[in-house]
Amino acid sequence: MDATLSDRTERTASVVVVDYGLGNLRSAVKGLERAGANVDVSDDPAAFDAADGIVLPGVGAFREGVENADPYRDALVDAARGGTPVFGICLGMQMLLTTSEEAEHVGEGDVTGLDLIPGTNVRFADGQKVPHMGWNELSVERDHPLVDGVDGEYAYFVHSYYAVPENDDATVTATDYGTRFPSVIADESGTVFGTQFHPEKSGETGLRILRNFVEICGED
Repeated sequence: MDATLSDRTERTASVVVVDYGLGNLRSAVKGLERAGANVDVSDDPAAFDAADGIVLPGVGAFREGVENADPYRDALVDAARGGTPVFGICLGMQMLLTTSEEAEHVGEGDVTGLDLIPGTNVRFADGQKVPHMGWNELSVERDHPLVDGVDGEYAYFVHSYYAVPENDDATVTATDYGTRFPSVIADESGTVFGTQFHPEKSGETGLRILRNFVEICGED
């Protein structure tokens, strides 16, 4: 391990992983702990107040995710507006946006996400194999501390929908899978961001991203 990464693990940060009933919490927690974070898994929105950073994991459908996370909506929005880093993973990233075609696709009508990054999530085109599952390359489109050192590296994806932010500048990295889609997004302030892939399942690339996140959380 290079000295830079080793130094980062010494600067710990307090991170809350939101337990809203969806998501592989165990692997996310293990990844964050390996990256040097002090991790608290909590279903109490009050825990966000003292956190250096918040992680919103997620596996499953957009509507279910939004409905389960609704009790945390105000606290998450307040934390984000207050400058606390908020990190969405997979479904958690999609929930940072405004809407998703997924609910419409299964006849559930409009569902509103957290709207922290304006945009929608769309399904891969007919004829493309879904879910998109496996390792694909990350191409850095703009600078962001979350993706320091990962340009051209590969991450592990499992998803059928992808983000289309209203603002093109929200795309931090892009990935090709029949179409080119945003694989890391961030809001204008840079403190709300998400990965479509699972960093906790993406080997050294994912660990690098999680260490970058811990460093962001540890900044004054």
